[in-house]
Parts: sequence; C-alpha cells; structure tokens
Amino acid sequence: MMSNKRDTTAVSPEHARFLSSVKKADRRVTFFRYFILIAALILWELSARMGWIDPFIMSSPSQVMSTVARLYNGNELFHHIGITLYETVVGFILGTILGTLIAILLWWSKSLARILDPYLVVLNALPKIALGPILIVWFGAGVKSIIIMGLLISLVVTVMTVLAGFNEITGEKQLLMRTLGATKLQILTMVVLPASVPTIMSALKISVGMSWVGVIVGEYLVSRAGLGYLIVYGSQVFKLDLVMASIVILCVLAAAMYYAVAFFEKRLIRWRGHA
Repeated sequence: MMSNKRDTTAVSPEHARFLSSVKKADRRVTFFRYFILIAALILWELSARMGWIDPFIMSSPSQVMSTVARLYNGNELFHHIGITLYETVVGFILGTILGTLIAILLWWSKSLARILDPYLVVLNALPKIALGPILIVWFGAGVKSIIIMGLLISLVVTVMTVLAGFNEITGEKQLLMRTLGATKLQILTMVVLPASVPTIMSALKISVGMSWVGVIVGEYLVSRAGLGYLIVYGSQVFKLDLVMASIVILCVLAAAMYYAVAFFEKRLIRWRGHA
C-alpha cells in the first residue's frame, strides 16, 4: 500500500525539469518587471538632478515622495484617496451589476437586443465627458454626478462584453437542455452563466480601468476633493510635483484594484475546479 502511494505521488525527472523551467521563467519575468520599474525611477531621478530634464515641469521621484509626505503630514492624503476610491468602487460595482443584468435581459430577448444594438454602439462611441454638463444639471455638482459618470463609462463596455460572451456559448448544450424540457431560466443559470464566468471576469478587468477614467473625468469637472481635483488644482497653480504625485498614487490604486479582481478570479476558478 505504501509503495503504491509513493509511486502515484512521485514526479518523473521530465516533469520535474518542466516545473523547474516554469519557476525559472516566472522568476525571470518578476525580476525584469521590477528591474524596469526601478531603472525607470533611477533614470527619472538622475535626469532631473543632472539637468537633462526640467525638474519643474517633469518633477522627479524625490519631489513626488516629498509631496506625498507633505500631503500625509497635512492629513490630506487619505482624505483625497478615500473620496476617489469610494467614488470608483461604487461606480465599478454599480456598473458591473447593472451591465450584467442588462446583458442578461438582452440575451433573454433577441428582438430587444437587435433593437438596442445601434444605440449601444452609439453610446459606446460617444465621448462620455460630453455628458458632464448635463449630469451636473441633473444630479448637482457633487459626488453623485461623479459616480454616475464613472458608471456610464463602464456600463456600456460591460454590457457589450458580457453579451458577446453570452452569445458565444455553444448552442448544443442549450439545445440539449431544451430537449430535456429545461426552461430559459434554467438554461441561463445552469449553462450560460457558468460558461460565461471567464468573460464576466474579463469584463470586470476592463471595467476597473473605465471606472477610474470616469471618476477622474468627473472630478475634473465638479469635485472639490479627490485625486482628480489635486491634478486640476496642481496644474492651475503650476505645482506639477502635486500633479505627478497624484498620478503616481492613481497608478498604484488602479493596479491594486486590478490585481484584487485578478485574485478574485483565481479564487473563483479554483473554487469551480474543486466543485
């Protein structure tokens, strides 16, 4: 019994070499990721100190860190981050939920999907910033308008991506379910939605970036606080180190939110595999 167990858990030399090569490739990719980032920061700082670039216009990593520290010491850093993060997360969640529900509705009714298809194309091509003044008049110059701006930018993309995923599901399984007497709701819950999980997760990853775009655009227009406000304010008073610091913080937050979605995707795939 013990020998059989050892045989089933043993790894062949070829498999071991393959796993070793995969780990080496992963370490190599990780190394070059950090190497490019560190090299870019060093080159940026050196260029500013050596006068290759104008530090007033291009700033430098040391000035950015100094600005972040000044915002932190003035109790402003987490205030502005919290406002922008709240607006983005709310817009992202609402856009994802509403977009998925609308995609389900359009999948459910093919006639409705054909009717609304040109309108979705127009809304997707429309620059959403053009709706900014209308949103301000309708919802006021506040957080509500900013959240709705983020929602609108991510909503149409989510609808079109998820709906395309629904339509790509093979009709053989759906035909089999109909033959067995399944209702359309059962086909949706037992075939279409489970098979569309990768598409929905891809839509979430796209929606993350679109939500940040919408919120920052909204803060450009109406906000009196938040990272978008700091960017506008810094450019108006020529504090470009404040602009660069806000952009760096935005990059960090957007990357963190993206990797949170990717982590959730891995956990979901692992759970589905165990199930």
